[in-house]
Amino acid sequence: MNVTKRFLQALKGETLTPPPLWLMRQAGRYLPEYRETRAKSKNFLHFCYSPDLAVEVTLQPLRRYALDAAILFSDILVIPDALGQKVEFVSGHGPQLEPIKNMAQLESTLDQSHVLRHLEPVFTTVSRLAKEIPETTALIGFAGAPWTVATYMVEGKGSKNYEEIRSIAYSDPKFFQRLIDILVESTSKYLIEQVNRGAECLQLFDSWAGVLSEQQFYKWSIEPMVRIVENVKAVHPTVPIIGFPRGAGPLYEAYIRETKIDGVGLDHTVPLEWARDVLQPLATLQGTLDNLLLVAGGEQMETEIKRILEILGQGPFIFNLGHGIVPQTPPEHVERLCALVRGEV
Repeated sequence: MNVTKRFLQALKGETLTPPPLWLMRQAGRYLPEYRETRAKSKNFLHFCYSPDLAVEVTLQPLRRYALDAAILFSDILVIPDALGQKVEFVSGHGPQLEPIKNMAQLESTLDQSHVLRHLEPVFTTVSRLAKEIPETTALIGFAGAPWTVATYMVEGKGSKNYEEIRSIAYSDPKFFQRLIDILVESTSKYLIEQVNRGAECLQLFDSWAGVLSEQQFYKWSIEPMVRIVENVKAVHPTVPIIGFPRGAGPLYEAYIRETKIDGVGLDHTVPLEWARDVLQPLATLQGTLDNLLLVAGGEQMETEIKRILEILGQGPFIFNLGHGIVPQTPPEHVERLCALVRGEV
């Protein structure tokens, strides 16, 4: 691991001024060059499994902006796809999966024996990116955390309230534990191989962790993450790992302490002074600008960027958003954000 890269230095606990900067979903539909490249693929999974296209869109934001990290272009649902669940991305409706709601469906559908072979195109992308990104830029590998991936696997699509999966986790814990165990094992292998191929850091997205009760959060967000971190660190002890349990609120503290992650992604609802005082002594913080402020731009965005830098910039910190860039974001607002974080204006 090249610790001279600013992004990796921050994850080692160093305080850097200005802080390192990257943005979740920095390769995405807000960029016209991304949309042009995306049009060359027959569907979204094909896009993720096409190294030429995935490498290209990963590099696109680096050509525009002064970013300290690139994140592998892929999707969290490649894992259920690799396990044998039918996954489709339907325009205007998002991901559609054939739901798995009980043990019989799980045993008849999921097969762990071909996961890494199925995901070889993703590993090819990682290998190529490791050679093609700028020398000062770190390469982030990633996966979805088991709880968030399971929400799609059980409900068959995105959800607004997650009532069905939370009810199943309560009413059929044996089935749900088996599903989580499969995801922990498959995700661990997936992440280890990403590091084998050149990823220098890993991030796990638990985008829907915030819907869980306190007990469910410990059971289905923290415990699987503990196991994944242990599995990865057993093979790659120095690779830094960032967890992003979006919406965790006060449970962020327990999440960091229990999982022993190196960095934690904070959503925009987290009070900054509390994060500085309680969380920053435990891990490098990453975040926390509201992605809709990036859409709005102007004085409100600039004021909040300065506030985040003033409060969190005195300790180990990576500037990012509280969630991914949304498609309606003007690219010039991203350029302005970069200039402000860099202290160039």
